Amino acid sequence: MGPWTLIGNHTFGGTIFMYEGAPDYPEPDRFWSMIDRHKLTTFGISPTAIRALRKYDDEWVEKHDLSSLRLLGSTGEPWDPESWMWFYEKVGRSEAPIINISGGTEICGCFLMPMPTQPLKPCSLGGPGLGMNIDVVNSQGESVADDHERGFLVARDSCPSMTKSLWEGDERYLNTYWSTFKDPPMWDHGDWAQKDEDGFWFLHGRADDALNVAGRKVGPAEVEGALIEHEGVNQAAAVGVPDDTTGTAVVAYVVLEDGVDVSDALREELRALVGEELGKPFRPREVLFVDEFPKTQSGKIIRRAISALYQGEELGDMSSIENPEALEEIEAAK
Repeated sequence: MGPWTLIGNHTFGGTIFMYEGAPDYPEPDRFWSMIDRHKLTTFGISPTAIRALRKYDDEWVEKHDLSSLRLLGSTGEPWDPESWMWFYEKVGRSEAPIINISGGTEICGCFLMPMPTQPLKPCSLGGPGLGMNIDVVNSQGESVADDHERGFLVARDSCPSMTKSLWEGDERYLNTYWSTFKDPPMWDHGDWAQKDEDGFWFLHGRADDALNVAGRKVGPAEVEGALIEHEGVNQAAAVGVPDDTTGTAVVAYVVLEDGVDVSDALREELRALVGEELGKPFRPREVLFVDEFPKTQSGKIIRRAISALYQGEELGDMSSIENPEALEEIEAAK
């Protein structure tokens, strides 16, 4: 949403609306109330936030007039179809398109974005943005986009708005973005992507978050999407951990709905649910229950921190965390 806010909005003399605090305090309709009261026209939000808010009764949305909304925005992480449809139908009234984009501060633009001339498909990001030479490649740097396989999202060339270096220096810039693929050199965006048979592009999470179980890869969002379909689950986070048999095993952390009790029977229900949706190899080795996840200020779950705590590793840079107290709960999860 950065390019919209910083460049597009100021170019056309628009007004930026800012708020402080949690989206469900003092009530779960805080977003919908602000849109109604201030007649906001463009509303951007993360899939994680929508997954949490849609668990509340629909009346929290329906009692507000959201007809001022013309565009819905999203960025940062993959969608699950159920949450995408809820956002489109309940918040956008099946009229406001969801402009799901993938970009970054270092690009100041969008690698992937739906064009006004394109139809929308749930969870898709449309296709390459204007001026972007984007591809999906395997670990050898070979294009797999037209084979509809999952691979690394890369840029085969620079774009005019792309940063030329980092404050820390050229070496870190080159190592971070241009060192994964060298012949030919390509910008490695760090995302796991796929183009389907209809030409629509999808993200499946960060490449380093991908779950490679017994030679098959899925994004954590797919495991999480299966888990939150259970009526007792409010939020879910899936991480991969080393396993002697399959190479990687799935460990799931779950935030339950109010009034739902933790039980071994529930754990088995959730494991079975993932197995039915994605196949037995992806059934979580463990299901652990917590009250909240560590998140960034924009609402993204910090999965690398969850994985590090489970494995007893160093957390690394946590400067972006919004709720550091959640780390203790993850560490103590059972």
